[in-house]
Amino acid sequence: MKILLCASEVVPFVKTGGLADVAGALPLVLEGLGEEIIIALPRYKAIQEPKFKIQRLSADISFSLIGRKVKVYFIENDQYFNRDGLYGDKNGDYQDNLDRFTYYARRSLDLLKEINFKPDIIHVHDWQAALIPVYLKTLYRNDKFYKDIRTVLTIHNIGYQGLFPQDEFPKLGLDWSLFNMENLEFYNQVNILKGGMVFADIVNTVSTTYSKEIQTQEFGFGLEGILSKRKSDVFGVLNGLDYTIWNPETDKLIAKNYSAANPKAKSLDKEDLQKICGLPIKKEIPLFGIVSRLAEQKGFDILAEGIERICKMDLQLVILGTGDLKYHLILGDIVKKFPQVISLHLKFDDTLAHKIYAGSDIFLMPSKYEPCGLGQMISLRYGTIPLVFKTGGLADTVDEGNGFVFDQYNQEELIKTVKKASRAFKNANKWSKLIQKAMGCNFSWETSARKYIQLYEKAKSK
Repeated sequence: MKILLCASEVVPFVKTGGLADVAGALPLVLEGLGEEIIIALPRYKAIQEPKFKIQRLSADISFSLIGRKVKVYFIENDQYFNRDGLYGDKNGDYQDNLDRFTYYARRSLDLLKEINFKPDIIHVHDWQAALIPVYLKTLYRNDKFYKDIRTVLTIHNIGYQGLFPQDEFPKLGLDWSLFNMENLEFYNQVNILKGGMVFADIVNTVSTTYSKEIQTQEFGFGLEGILSKRKSDVFGVLNGLDYTIWNPETDKLIAKNYSAANPKAKSLDKEDLQKICGLPIKKEIPLFGIVSRLAEQKGFDILAEGIERICKMDLQLVILGTGDLKYHLILGDIVKKFPQVISLHLKFDDTLAHKIYAGSDIFLMPSKYEPCGLGQMISLRYGTIPLVFKTGGLADTVDEGNGFVFDQYNQEELIKTVKKASRAFKNANKWSKLIQKAMGCNFSWETSARKYIQLYEKAKSK
């Protein structure tokens, strides 16, 4: 079938988060499965011609290729996109983000006619592209070219909705009759994601558990009512993992390569990580690793509460990431107290991230909520056993068979589970079997892509 994928960031061109990884990886796998797919992406300042071999199509459209022949069309408008940031700067979100992504949505739809590409499905991601389903069923509904095009909306994190003041509604070019609680109005504001959820043929999130969680008051961020009303059209598809990047057999960034068949060399990666982090070289105690944004959502509230008790256990802890200043300060103080136990790296460092995944024994990921999560999938591939809170994609990928799970979100349960994992580590025979089980898990993109094809077929039949 013919597919247009619309996302506001796509690897390898621009990235601020996991959305870009999905939007860059999924089309390549779909192409490999025989689907015909193109991508529409804003042409940001960071997307430079020499690096990406960009060709000119028209005055305001250029394109590049990824995969064998997946065309990525760039929507150009210097007024809107020729800026250093994608969504904002140090002062916060850009004030004209509604204008910017309204333009992107309209221009992406008009482009289809210009290149005579009529997709069966338009797959849109997050609020930045969520106006496309709205426009198809309103402004474009009487144009024969757009008849029978169906839409799938993927929500990567429902906390980001594209909220704007009511007086900006006319910028959308829609009739005021759509500014009501059944459509785009949300507590006297314009809510773009809500509009997409109302008008898209199928709505999905990035894990099955998260698709259920967001239909509850606790996780729905005010949109649980719309989702519950449409629950027969709401699905979860777990994000895949790119095993060409995350593979301990071929990873050039780690000290020693190893495999599920021969995992013994992993101990040399542990030694390398301990050396780099200035920790004592101890094989007999468990080394816990964290690669994360330091924020409450990622579990740092309960980790901060229990960190001193954890550091008094017979273990080591390496933390990599940046985030909220209060956690920088709390963890900084703990390092001064326990310099032989905890190593803190307040930065983004891709090489060190790979070394943590390979060299740790246990990967700590106690997120309060996690739509999908890739850290636990990566750690499983590297035989580093994940310890997680039972939520979202963590609940869908980690269980007692391949990791450690706690299901009550508080410091006591976290500490209890850290103790349990530490005890388990001391049993070499059982731990070896656990590593084998972990490394045997498969979260490849092909599995996820086939599920998306099923969703596209559902949308087509509506």
